[in-house]
Parts: sequence; structure tokens; C-alpha cells
Amino acid sequence: MSKKTILYRERQRFRQFWLWAVVLGVAALFWAGFVAQVMLGHTFGSRPVSSVQLVVLVLLFGVGLPYFFFRMSLTTEVLPGELWVRFRPFHLRPVKIPLHLVREYERISYNPIQDYGGWGIRWGFKGKAYNMSGNRGVKLYFYNHKPLLIGSQRPDELYQAIAQAKELRQQP
Repeated sequence: MSKKTILYRERQRFRQFWLWAVVLGVAALFWAGFVAQVMLGHTFGSRPVSSVQLVVLVLLFGVGLPYFFFRMSLTTEVLPGELWVRFRPFHLRPVKIPLHLVREYERISYNPIQDYGGWGIRWGFKGKAYNMSGNRGVKLYFYNHKPLLIGSQRPDELYQAIAQAKELRQQP
């Protein structure tokens, strides 16, 4: 099996302060309930759950939710003739985009909330988007379907790598 040359690779994670404040705030709330009810013996809230249920909730929301967001990542790779995008944990394998299907591409700045409804894997009237943070990326226009936005912290490098990958693909 031949190893393909990777022309560009970028791995992004959620970096928004407000997102981590919400996720860790929710986790802290469940941990506070656990400490108060299970360790100190006080009831937590006006309608407390059983200690077993609270342990399950702490495992799900106090440990699982922060871990889920910590492990979430967007990996973009450009290879000769292909663009691979993998949004963990939702994609088990990378989404492979043959660059010969791309008729045009451009570096853009966009408004994640207005244009796509936020960050993540998003669908909207302007097409599909894979983005983690920021407001810059490369938008791909296809011959046969809606555009695709790939969010990037280094859109200039991604753009150049796509140009190089398309050029390498066209050579015999």
C-alpha cells in the first residue's frame, strides 16, 4: 500500500471561552450536587434524585460532557487530488472530497452564526460547513451540488495546498 503525500494538515478544537464556560459550569453544577448529597449527606435541590441516579448524572454530565467536548476535533488534510475532512467523533472515517469535482474555490471570511447557524457540522441555505472556531476558511464550489465551507485558522495555507493538490492531480 503506497503512502500518500500530505500537502496540508490542520487539527482544530473548540477554543471559545464562552463554550467552555458553559460546559464546565454544567459539570460543576453536577459535581456540587454530588459533593453535597453523596459526600456530605445533604439533599441537593427541592426535589433531589437518589444518590445512585446522581452518580450516573455526574458520570454523564460532570465527566462525559467535558470529555466529549475536549475530544471533539476537526482535522483537514489535503493530498494530491483529494481533500479529507474528519469531524471527530461524528465521522468514523474522513470524508473524502475529490478535487476534480471542485470547479472553483476561494478564501472567505464569514459570520458563523448568521451564515451557518454556528460551529460544527452545519447545513444552511449557503451549503454545508465544517468549522470549529473563528470566521475564516475556504469555500469550495462544485459542479453538481451546493458549496462546502471548510473553516480554518490558516485559510491562506489551505487555499495554496488545494491549488497545489489540484495541479498535482492534473499531471500524468
